[in-house]
Amino acid sequence: MYARVVTAQAQPGKMDEIISICRDSVVPAAKEQKGFKGIFLLTNTDTNKGISIALWETEADMKAGEASGYLNEQIAKLAHAFAGPPTTERYEVSVQA
Repeated sequence: MYARVVTAQAQPGKMDEIISICRDSVVPAAKEQKGFKGIFLLTNTDTNKGISIALWETEADMKAGEASGYLNEQIAKLAHAFAGPPTTERYEVSVQA
């Protein structure tokens, strides 16, 4: 399994909006992607920082969403609420419990 981790700084007062957009738009779109296994959105309202961890069955499935424009489309839904550009990292899931 593979994970894409996106970290972003939210503008003050925008965290609830980000959570709503993720729940109502980003998650349903993710569920339509081949190999999608799940997603976590971690938020800290004290620091306005958010971390999204999306899980994918294979590395190819994860990268296909990037190549197709899917990832950029999802980030664009939230960009107006970010304080700056998000960072994206990719990992292999080595242990899962």
